[in-house]
Amino acid sequence: MAIENGSKKADKMVKVTKKDMVLPSKDLGRRECPLVTFDLPYVTFYYNQKLLLYKGNSFIDDWEEMVGNMKEALGEVLVDFYPLAGRLEKDKEGVLRVVCDVKNVGVEVVEAVVDGVGIDELGEDESSFLLQEIVPYTGVLNLEGFRRPLLAVQFTKVKDGLAIGCAFNHAILDGHSTWHFMNSWAEICRGSGSISIPPLHDRTKARNTRVKLDLPSDLPQLAKSPPMREKIFRFSRSAIDEIQSDVNSSLSNGSKFSTFQSLGVHIWRAVTRARHLNTEDHTVFTVFADCRKRLDPPMPENYFGNLIQAVFTVTATGALLGNAPAFGASMVQKVIEMHDSKVIEVRNKEWEASPKLFQWKDAGINCVAVGSSPRFQVYDIDFGCGRPEAVRSGRNNKFDGMVYLYQGKGGGRSIDVEISLEAQAMNNLEKDKEFLMEEH
Repeated sequence: MAIENGSKKADKMVKVTKKDMVLPSKDLGRRECPLVTFDLPYVTFYYNQKLLLYKGNSFIDDWEEMVGNMKEALGEVLVDFYPLAGRLEKDKEGVLRVVCDVKNVGVEVVEAVVDGVGIDELGEDESSFLLQEIVPYTGVLNLEGFRRPLLAVQFTKVKDGLAIGCAFNHAILDGHSTWHFMNSWAEICRGSGSISIPPLHDRTKARNTRVKLDLPSDLPQLAKSPPMREKIFRFSRSAIDEIQSDVNSSLSNGSKFSTFQSLGVHIWRAVTRARHLNTEDHTVFTVFADCRKRLDPPMPENYFGNLIQAVFTVTATGALLGNAPAFGASMVQKVIEMHDSKVIEVRNKEWEASPKLFQWKDAGINCVAVGSSPRFQVYDIDFGCGRPEAVRSGRNNKFDGMVYLYQGKGGGRSIDVEISLEAQAMNNLEKDKEFLMEEH
C-alpha cells in the first residue's frame, strides 16, 4: 500500500513496486538549520500533503525513464534544499533543529501502481478514498521527523498517467516554500543546470531567539473530527468578479475589498449558513497569513521555512448573516491589515514566554480556516511532460471548516476552493445557490 497511510483497504488497489531513499547528489558534509519561533508551533501538526495529477501515455510508455529522471533531479535539487533531506534533532540546549549529515539524510521515495483507475477519477471534485491513499504519510505527525525523512514522495502509475504525492514536514516549511521547492525540482527535471531562485536558509534573519521546547514523551493525540466530506468548488473568473462586485457594492468610501477578502467572506457566510447555527453562536474566520513582507525588515520571497501566523476574527452568526457581506469582509480586512511587524513581534514574544504546541481546535469555534493561496503557481509544475491536470491536498491537517485555495487550472482569476466539512453541512452547502453563484 502507499507509504504508511493508515489504511489497509488500499491493499487491494495500490501495489508498491519499489521503495528506496534518494540522497542529495553531492556530499554536503554536515548541515544544520535551527527551527525558530515561526516554525515551532507546528511540530504537532501533521505532514503537509500535496498531490499532482498528470495525464498522458508518455508516463506509461516511458515509466522507468521518466521516474528515473525525476528521482535524479530530486537528488540534485536537494543540494539546494538540504533541510528536506535531513532529520529533526535537539541540540544540547534543547533547541530543535534540522540536521543533514551522513546519518541523517535522504528522502523516502516509493513507486506504486493502481490498476483500472484513471486521472479523471482521481481528479473528481469530491475527494475519493483512493486519492487519500496515494499520498504518503497520512496520519503522520511532524514530531516523527526525528526518525523519519522530512519529505516523502510517491509516484503512482495509473492507466492514463502519473500521480505524484508528496508529504512535507510542516515544522520546517510553509506553503510558499513548498511550491518554491516544487517549481525548482521541476526546473531541474526539465533540463536546467541550476535553479533560478536559490532558497535562503538563514532563519535567524527572521527570528533570532532560541526557544527550548519541551516535547511530550508520547506523541500527542490530536482532537478527532467527526466524519467529513472534502470537495472542491470551482469559481471562474466571472464568478470571482461577481463575488467581489457584490461585496463591494455597499461601500461608499472608495475603499475596496480584495479578491481574497471578498471570496473569504463569501465562503465564511456560506459555511455558517450550511451549519445551521443559532444567531447567538459565535463563528471564527482564520487565515494563515504570510509574514514575509510584514516583518521589519521584510524577508525575501525565497526565504525557506515557515513564515506564517494564524490571524483570527470572530463575530456572532446573526451579525455575520444579518448584515451585508461587507460587514464580514471589513472584519477580515481589518485583522489582516493590522497584522504588521509590531503585532507579529508581540505574538512571537508571547509564544516564546509560554510555548504552546498547536492543535486544530485552536483554530476557533465554528471556524472557517483558510490556508494555501491562489497566488501559488501550482499549474506551472511541469516536469517535462506538461502541466498537471489537477492539484489537490491530502487528508492531513484537515478538519471541519478547513479551506484550501488553489489557482484554477484555467489560470487568470479563477480559483478552486477545497473545503472540508461535516457531512450534513456539506450536503447543505452543495444546495446553496448563493454560494455556488447559480443565480448569476
